[in-house]
Amino acid sequence: MPISARVQSFLEGGQVPFEVLEHPQAFTAQGVAHASHVSGWQMAKVVVVRPSSGPPLMAVIPASCRLDLKHFELVTGRKGLSLVPEAEMREVFPDCETGAMPPLGNLYGLPVYVDEHFRREQQVVFQAGSHREAVRVGWADFERLVRPTVADLCKH
Repeated sequence: MPISARVQSFLEGGQVPFEVLEHPQAFTAQGVAHASHVSGWQMAKVVVVRPSSGPPLMAVIPASCRLDLKHFELVTGRKGLSLVPEAEMREVFPDCETGAMPPLGNLYGLPVYVDEHFRREQQVVFQAGSHREAVRVGWADFERLVRPTVADLCKH
């Protein structure tokens, strides 16, 4: 499956230059980073969480990090955060292979929180619906298009 047509249209509509990186099939963000020959610090890992009440939220962290749920509760002001099971992702991301969700939560109706480390990078690489292709965009374009809340989200 190539990148999602919905994602491609979103990027093109936002006038965001992007590069598609074909790679061997990989199922983890760190695996995609390795297969795409990019740093785990540039590779975006998407984590969808559900608070005890209210709609889900999207956290975007470098593949080299783990999400600190307790700290994320403080950042978002939401309590009782838990990971949304991968099996439920199909409903939220119907045009993506399971586990290959793009960090474009606003395209899917999710508030987006991004780890501040990405501000130090010139580019962000992410899966866009496929386990065989990733997309590279400039950080400034990503931030302009997604308008995320940027905060320290990684577990140190």
